[in-house]
Amino acid sequence: MSRCNRRQWLKAAGAAAATAFVVPRSALGGPRAVVRETKVISHQPHLYHGWPTVARCRSGRLLLTYSGGRESHVCPFGRVELMQSDDGGQSWMWPRVLFDSAIDDRDSGVLETAQGSILVTTFTSLAYQSILEKAEQNPEPEKNPWPLPPERLGPWRAAHRRLSAEQRQAELGVWMLRSTDAGVSWSSPYRCLVNSPHGPIQLADGRLLYAGKALWDVTPEYGEGRTGVCESTDDGVTWRWLADLPVRPGDTADNYHELHAVETAGGTIVLQIRNHNTAHASETLQSESSDGGRTWSVPHPIGVWGLPSHLLRLRNGHLLMTYGYRRPPYGNQARVSSDDGGTWSEPLTISDDGAGHDLGYPSTVELDDGTLVSVWYEALAGEPRAVLRQATWTLE
Repeated sequence: MSRCNRRQWLKAAGAAAATAFVVPRSALGGPRAVVRETKVISHQPHLYHGWPTVARCRSGRLLLTYSGGRESHVCPFGRVELMQSDDGGQSWMWPRVLFDSAIDDRDSGVLETAQGSILVTTFTSLAYQSILEKAEQNPEPEKNPWPLPPERLGPWRAAHRRLSAEQRQAELGVWMLRSTDAGVSWSSPYRCLVNSPHGPIQLADGRLLYAGKALWDVTPEYGEGRTGVCESTDDGVTWRWLADLPVRPGDTADNYHELHAVETAGGTIVLQIRNHNTAHASETLQSESSDGGRTWSVPHPIGVWGLPSHLLRLRNGHLLMTYGYRRPPYGNQARVSSDDGGTWSEPLTISDDGAGHDLGYPSTVELDDGTLVSVWYEALAGEPRAVLRQATWTLE
């Protein structure tokens, strides 16, 4: 990064750490968000960061996983990295690489289970391959450096050729890593059944529930679109399919992406879905289960445009959803439900100073004093490399 660019990045980061602002109550009443601080928390501004998840351990330590080591939104260099904080997000340790396959490792979720194990999820992708192929067919890259300028084409080609075509296909999958010693050591990656950005959740009965999409798993009935939930009864070591998600009339299973779930205090499981149906693009759908995830209601809209949701049950029993908002003003929003997801508040702004649509995927934890910490990724103005940003805020 040039000295000029670095100054621009530091200026943007400093401006982000502005004084607290208050989001007023809606005309209908309800909660308000008081954002006390927003700041950049990633340590490597020359690299692109994407699709993070933050989780809180019983010890109070915060865990943050994401796709790091990247050049851009789509590239062959992604890897899963872990950052940790022992002071509620005031400071973050240097990232540690957990998983670095020979293709692109993308969205990462993280969970500490009731038994104290840590589970980290991701999926591998070859989405960059079509860009590389177009670049290699470009007859005059010096005159028309699309989609890759010559200085980027060489590293892309070198990374791609580490594996044969057959080996690259074998590398595709949805993956999980597990630690039983508080993140000191990790298992080898093992295959799971589904993927979603923020990973599985712990249920009150001890089971783990993972709502997501069976990426790269082609079936006669669903093609590559099978969407549903799986469960683990052995602390995430093995998983079995539990239920397919019903499909709303007019949608297809392939329209449903990036699911996340939460269990209410009463035992109902609320699940939200990013809908890719072009007639309802980026609307949030919701489904509920009253029998531990074995059956689900037909997904229905909740009047939210955003993507994708992260769900959290607060200490007072209310539900909090946070999501990226890729329309002006670009940023991240939250809503609260006091009736187990039956209704949701008006939107609360966590951030609204984004430079464009390359941002979002927020997730949130609640600290002991009720403070909320949300983390997302964002491409700052004037910088091609997305950073990790954090907001510290409260509900009042």
